[in-house]
Amino acid sequence: MSHHFKETPENAITQSGIARVIPCKELDVGDPIKWLSLALRDAMRAPGLTLFYGVLFAVIPWFIMYLVEMTGWHLVILPAIVCFMLVGPFLAAGLYDVSWEMEKGHKPTLRHSLRAMRRNAFNEWGFAILLMVMMIFWLRVASLIHALYPPYIENDLESLLPFLALGTIVGAGFTLAMLFITAFTQPILMERKVDLATAVLTSVNAVWLNKVPMLIWGAIIFTTVAIGYVTGFIGFIVLMPIIGYASWHAYIDAIETKRERKYE
Repeated sequence: MSHHFKETPENAITQSGIARVIPCKELDVGDPIKWLSLALRDAMRAPGLTLFYGVLFAVIPWFIMYLVEMTGWHLVILPAIVCFMLVGPFLAAGLYDVSWEMEKGHKPTLRHSLRAMRRNAFNEWGFAILLMVMMIFWLRVASLIHALYPPYIENDLESLLPFLALGTIVGAGFTLAMLFITAFTQPILMERKVDLATAVLTSVNAVWLNKVPMLIWGAIIFTTVAIGYVTGFIGFIVLMPIIGYASWHAYIDAIETKRERKYE
């Protein structure tokens, strides 16, 4: 169970002066499991909306793979997976709204969830642009790594290993950085009318102060994405809505809000 820090942590993030940093709470290593259990409860309470967003999340990677087959460039798969992980938090806004509505005792609706991006439109679209820029940057880095691959090397595991290791290390580092940036940014923008810099710095600070629980949470998200791909994206229909709902509960647990929250 999350709890307030005994002393307010001070670090380079909170003292940067770039923007206000909303205080966060200290998480326990078992909190990610609690978020998943609460997400399962939300999914059972709103099965129709869960199915709608689940199908949406399944169609997107299917379309990515369709493009891979059309172009024949199979090395696009790895950056495409990372891109999907980047865009995921932005698309999950509707799922956050479903959990938020149930938390307030309201009946969630599709129309209300689709309007979630309008609550703080300017900064939420700014976040979308940030995700697009980072996605394009990753694609350019992936293209550069591919360009460095010597065409005369044999296509066996021993020859490909250095190339694959480089791509994996760069991809892992980039994904870790995006975990810091995107973990709580979208929920903060949805619930509070703050600027993008405040939301991003608050997210980075919360992840930094809760490294172990958030790394566990990041591993859960990565595993979910991996299972989805292994199952031919069918798994996304169930798994991605649960991750979306759980992300909202993670936000409520990690970031101090102006209201009290009681779990059933």
